[in-house]
Amino acid sequence: MIKVLVSGAYGRMGQAVVKAVLEDKELELVGAVDIVGEGDAGEVVGLPKCGVNYTKDLAETIAKTQPQVMVDFTIPDVVFGNASVALKNKVAPVIGTTGLSDQQKQELEQLAKDNGTPVFIAPNFAIGAVLMMLMAKQAAKYMPEVEIIELHHDKKLDAPSGTALQTAALISEVRQAHKQGNPAETEKVTGARGADVDGMHIHSVRLPGYVAHQEVIFGGLGQTLTIRHDSLNRESFMPGVCLACKKILGRQGLIVGLDNFMD
Repeated sequence: MIKVLVSGAYGRMGQAVVKAVLEDKELELVGAVDIVGEGDAGEVVGLPKCGVNYTKDLAETIAKTQPQVMVDFTIPDVVFGNASVALKNKVAPVIGTTGLSDQQKQELEQLAKDNGTPVFIAPNFAIGAVLMMLMAKQAAKYMPEVEIIELHHDKKLDAPSGTALQTAALISEVRQAHKQGNPAETEKVTGARGADVDGMHIHSVRLPGYVAHQEVIFGGLGQTLTIRHDSLNRESFMPGVCLACKKILGRQGLIVGLDNFMD
């Protein structure tokens, strides 16, 4: 049994992770940390009592419960601090919170090396989303004109999404950077063409009713190709979360992307 602590355990994603860990026969929930929430974590997510109550202090909970893995679904402002605390205590962070800067990722990579403990960052835990990104990279070799539209719920704090940025990064590995569209085009309203990553445009939609969705649209002579993934509920991410918890132990350094754990 792999001992798992969930940080941000009272949030919508956190509760889904708590439930998934409790239902997985290879994982053991030992801690549920959040600045809000109280009572038994199992009861909160609609399961029988599990004996793990919500706590508020991450470092103190780690010291008491001795987890092997910490799953973090919090907010961009606190995820770096949480991951740093975990690594310093030789607990492997599995990070689903997006918004970490490149500098923060570099610092976490160094902390991982210094403490002999791996750290995993997932732009997206949905298996289908990982396949979408890999397929987009393959398609970009042959159709380099591409734009990305990502659509999320209106409570999401960062834009573009981590998935969109990772998709663009993967495409950039096989596509030479160049400006797309008419060279003389002008934006009548600033931002109308979206964010620019190596000449690719990323458009972020934030509306109630969405969960997490992305389209990668390729254009070619007389044709278009659209690769789309839709997460219809938060349960769609849970197989990937559990997979990461099981696969991260024994790895080294910083690992980015669930595809690293998919055979």
